[in-house]
Amino acid sequence: MDVAWDDLRTVLAMVRQGSLAGAGNELGLNYTTVSRRLKRAETALGQTLFERLADGYVPTETARLIAEHAAEMEQQEHALMRKVQGADTDLGGEITITAPQLLIASFLAPVLDQFNLAYPKINLHIRATNELLDLSRREADLAIRISRNPGDTLTGLRLCRQDSASFATPSWAERIKNAPQERIDWIVYESYPDVPVGCDPEYTNMRVRLRFDDMVAMIGAAQAGLGIVRMPMFLGRSTPGLVQVPVLPPQPYPDIWVVGHADVWPSGKLKVFREILVAHCRAHRDLFVA
Repeated sequence: MDVAWDDLRTVLAMVRQGSLAGAGNELGLNYTTVSRRLKRAETALGQTLFERLADGYVPTETARLIAEHAAEMEQQEHALMRKVQGADTDLGGEITITAPQLLIASFLAPVLDQFNLAYPKINLHIRATNELLDLSRREADLAIRISRNPGDTLTGLRLCRQDSASFATPSWAERIKNAPQERIDWIVYESYPDVPVGCDPEYTNMRVRLRFDDMVAMIGAAQAGLGIVRMPMFLGRSTPGLVQVPVLPPQPYPDIWVVGHADVWPSGKLKVFREILVAHCRAHRDLFVA
C-alpha cells in the first residue's frame, strides 16, 4: 500500500480546510485536482477518508491520523528546504519578499527596481499584504514588517524607527491655522475609533467624522478633503495632496523591520537583497521621523 506524498499532503490540507476549494487555495491547485488526489489516496488505502456532507468534508479518524503524521512530514520538508536555501550562495533563481502594500508603493519600489537591475538572474516575487505570512512554512523568504515585536522566533534587523503625525489637505491646513477653534473632522481606523490620544490641547473642537477598515480608503478620503488622518510620517509625506498639520504632534510609531527564518537568513540571494534594502533605508531615514 503506497500513497504518494502529494496525496498525503492533500489529505492534510482537506483536514485543515474542510473543503475542496479551501484545500485548493492552500495547495495552489484547482478543486478538481484536489478531488482527484483525494480519491487516489482513498483508493490506495481502501478506505473512505472524508464524509461528504452538504456543509463540507468531515474527516474520519483515519484521515485525522494521516493528517497528524503528514504535518510532521511537512515540517521536516520545510526544515530541509530552509537549510538547503540558507546554504545556497548562487545569485540566480527565485526569492519571495513580503511587505505591506502601502510601504511598497510609497517607499520600497526603488529597492525592487535597483535589485532587479543589479541581479537580473534572480526572479523577485513580491507578496504585497499586511498579513503575517508564515516564514517557517516558506510562505515568503523575507518579510518587511511594521511592528513593535516582529517575531522573537525569527532573525531580524531593524531598518528604521518612525513617527506618526496628522495629515490633511492644504485647505484643511489653512483652516486649522486661521481658525483653530473651529470644528476639526477626523478620519480614523476602526481599530482605534476615537479621536487620537495626544492631540494638541489648543484644538478643542474635534469629532470623528468617518471610520474605515482600510488605510487606502482613509488616504483617499483625506485627499478628498473629508478630514484629517493620523498616519506614519513617511506615508503622509509621500502622499500627493496632503501636508502635515499640527493637530497631533509627532508620536512614536512601530518600527520597520526585515525578518527571516534563521535557516534561510544566510542565503546569498537574501543577503544581497538586504544590502540594497538597508542602504536605501539609511539614505532616507529622515523621511520617517519628525
